[in-house]
Amino acid sequence: MVLVLLPGRNRGLATMDDDLELLGSGVDPIAEQFDTYEEYLDKQITAADIFYLEDVSLARQLVELGYHGNGEVIRREEFAQRKQAAEELQLARLNTKAKRLASAGKKFDGLPVLQALQQREESVRNGKLTTIIFIRDKNAKGQEISGYIDYGHRQAASAITASSCSDGLAHET
Repeated sequence: MVLVLLPGRNRGLATMDDDLELLGSGVDPIAEQFDTYEEYLDKQITAADIFYLEDVSLARQLVELGYHGNGEVIRREEFAQRKQAAEELQLARLNTKAKRLASAGKKFDGLPVLQALQQREESVRNGKLTTIIFIRDKNAKGQEISGYIDYGHRQAASAITASSCSDGLAHET
């Protein structure tokens, strides 16, 4: 039997759910920086605007309509959507529980394949490393059978442990 572990670095490909992830933290900077839409508009108003217009609400209207400001201005509805998405993201982060590693507290002495998987488990789960397992064996008729296992996908689907393990082969539980 031949077993090859092929490591690779995660390329960090973006998905459709990542449109609001403009910072490394995954939070929209506008939604994080400003509590209200008026604060967002006020940030784009200068002291000269207040001096000449003599009215903060008029200055806000000019910024909101796009006649004045520091670049492209988002609409009130878009600000509310970004704010809601940021709040949902924070709630999701608070509600996620740290999953226990399947190999935590287990010793795989004499099982080099399981030791290699144990070393990679946390990095694969966090998305920092991708591992493809290539298995090649011969059946009782002498025919070669081979296959690939995406270790990250298998971690999500079920745990691979040394229980019911014979001849150094891993079985699913």
